[in-house]
Amino acid sequence: MTKEEIYLRIRRDSWREGLSIRALARKYGVHRRLVREALASPTPKPRRPPVRRSPRLDPYKKTIDDWLRADLVAPKKQRHTVKRIDARLQQELGADVPYTTLRDYVSLRRPQIAAEEGAPTEGFIVRHNRPGADAEVDFGDVWVNLAGTVTKCYLFAFRLAYSGKAVHRITMSCGQQAFLEGHVHALTVLGGVPTGQVRYDNLSPAVSRVIFRSRSREESPRWAAFHAHYGFVPFYCEPGLRGAHEKGGVEGQVGYFRRNYLTPVPETGTLDELNARLRTFELAEDARRIGLRIRSIGQDFIHEAALLMPLPGEVFETGLVLTPRVDRYAMITVKMCRYSVPARFIGHQVRVVLQAAEVIVHAGKTEIARHERLTGRGEERLLLDHYLEVLLRKPGALAGSEALDQARLDGTFTATHEALWAAAKSALGDVDGTKALVKVLLLHRHLHHADLLTGIRAALSVGSFTHDVIALEARKAAEASGRSPTVTALDQPQGLPPESDQPQVTSLTMHRVAQLPGDSRPLPALDAWDQLLRVSRKEPS
Repeated sequence: MTKEEIYLRIRRDSWREGLSIRALARKYGVHRRLVREALASPTPKPRRPPVRRSPRLDPYKKTIDDWLRADLVAPKKQRHTVKRIDARLQQELGADVPYTTLRDYVSLRRPQIAAEEGAPTEGFIVRHNRPGADAEVDFGDVWVNLAGTVTKCYLFAFRLAYSGKAVHRITMSCGQQAFLEGHVHALTVLGGVPTGQVRYDNLSPAVSRVIFRSRSREESPRWAAFHAHYGFVPFYCEPGLRGAHEKGGVEGQVGYFRRNYLTPVPETGTLDELNARLRTFELAEDARRIGLRIRSIGQDFIHEAALLMPLPGEVFETGLVLTPRVDRYAMITVKMCRYSVPARFIGHQVRVVLQAAEVIVHAGKTEIARHERLTGRGEERLLLDHYLEVLLRKPGALAGSEALDQARLDGTFTATHEALWAAAKSALGDVDGTKALVKVLLLHRHLHHADLLTGIRAALSVGSFTHDVIALEARKAAEASGRSPTVTALDQPQGLPPESDQPQVTSLTMHRVAQLPGDSRPLPALDAWDQLLRVSRKEPS
C-alpha cells in the first residue's frame, strides 16, 4: 500500500467513522504524527534529499568552480578532466580527496556553472522528412550462434527517414563488399532509390579521409562509382558522438531490431538462413506504428514507394576483382587469407571476385573454384579435390596433408572412405592402396556423393576396392532410385553446382528469327513429286 493510499484511507475513516488520531494510528499501524499529516493534507510532503557532506572536499570547492569557469573560454581539447583536477589538487594544494567524491561533484557542477555563466545550451531541431527523399545507413554489432559457434557478425541497416521502413542484412564483416552488397539488397527490396540524401557515418568503406573542419570527404573510388551508378547523394555526419543525432533514426533502429528480433542469440546453420528469417521480421514490422504516428510503417511506405527513383537497368558489381598468381601449393592469397585452386593452374594468374561471403576464382571465363570467405588473418581453406592429380604422383603426401584434415572436419571425407583406404592399403600396400583411394575420390567429380558411398560399401562387402567396380555400383544405386548418376562434367571441381543447360550467350540469328512475323502461307503440295517416286527407271542398254 502506497503512502498516498494510506493518506486517503485515513482521511476517509476520520470523516465517515469519526475515529480518533490514536484509533487511526492503531488501525493502520502508523505513527500518530503521520495521521496528523494525513488529516492536514491529502498528499504526502515530498522527501527532502539528504545533503551529503564532504569535509575533505569542502575547502577546495571554490577553487574547482573557478577552474570549471575558466574552461568555458578555454580551447575544447584543453579543458579540465576529473583526472587533471585531481592531479592539480594534489600537486598545487596538497589535497587528498577521494576520486569518486571529486568525480560526482564535477559532474554535478559543470552543467550548473555553464548555466550560471549563460553558456549556450545545445538544442535539437526536428527534421522534416519528405516522402521518398532521405534515408539513413549504419552498421551494428550482433552475436550469432553460427553452426554451434558464437560468432561476432555485423548488422547492416538501411532505413527510409519518412516511413521508417528498414531493410537489414547480417554479414561476417563490415568491409566494403558487405557495405555495397547491403545497399544492393536494400534498394532491391525497397524497389527504388531515395531522391534526396542518404546519411552515413564516416565509414572506412566509403570515406578515405575526413577534411578537417569541413563537411567535405575524400571518398573511396569504388564507393563514388557505386552511388553515381544508383544516382543518390551521400551525406556524411560529423565525426564522433556529435554526429550521431544527425542519423538518429537508424541508430535507434539497429538497437531496436537487435533487442526485439535477435535476442536471445539466434542459432543458425548459415547466414543465408538467418537473413531469410530477417525478411519475415521486416514484414512483421510493417504493422508497427512509430511513436505517436497515426499510420503504420507499411501504410507510409506504400505512399513513399511510388516516389522513389527507379533502379538502374544494370546491377553494380559489388565484388572486388583481384588477379593473384597461383603458388606452388596450388593456393592464392586474398586479403591475408589463402584459398586452394585446382593444381593444374599452378603458376598461372587467375581472376578473383571477392564478395562479402564468397571468394569466386576464374581462369579466363571459366569458374574454377568457389570458397566461403575467411575472416581471420592467416586462415586457409583447402579442398582435397584440388590436389587429387598431384596425389596420384605423390600418394605418400595424402596422410599428413592439410587438405585431408579439413576434408575430415567438414565431413566430405567420411568413415566409409577411411574403411576403403584401410582395406586398399592392407591388400595393395601403402602406395598402391592410396592411389586406389585417390582414383575413387576422382569419381566424386561426376557422381553423386551418396551414390558413391553406397558403391564403396557394396564393393567392400565383396572384398573389392577397384574404382571401376565402385563406379558401377554407384550407377546401379542411382538407377535404382530412378535418377541419372551423373551430376557434372569430369573436370568440374568438387563443391561447385552443376552447370546450367541454358546457353550463356544468346545467338543474334535466333534473336532476329524470333522477331520475324509468323508465316501464313499454305504448305506446299507434294503430290506431283510423289508420282515421280512411282516411275520405274529404265536401265541403260
